[in-house]
Amino acid sequence: MARADKTIYRLIAEVPKGEVASYGMIASLLPGVGPRQVARAMRSAPDDLKWYRILTASGAPADHSGAEEQRRRLKKEGVAFRKNGAVDWSAHRWKGPSQKWIDKNARDIHDVMETIAGWAS
Repeated sequence: MARADKTIYRLIAEVPKGEVASYGMIASLLPGVGPRQVARAMRSAPDDLKWYRILTASGAPADHSGAEEQRRRLKKEGVAFRKNGAVDWSAHRWKGPSQKWIDKNARDIHDVMETIAGWAS
């Protein structure tokens, strides 16, 4: 497993039950990482990673064989979907990583908050 993948997995583990993030949201907090790299890392994710909490930017599960399972798991956690099949971002968007993650990864809290503020747009 590549070091970058482990970094991605640690950040995905920060997304709590009932909240979702996009591949781009995860990538935005990791210097030098893009959404496609996050998606690639997800293909070999450890079994205990809550992979189903990561969606496309539209709020829908990615088009893959596990999409229905992803939707089922999210609904079980109380995540609501709109009629168009996308998650209700206003109700379930991840609020960002913990202070512990920020400190451990030597990130500036102001930079992280600025990045998170851009998610709502």
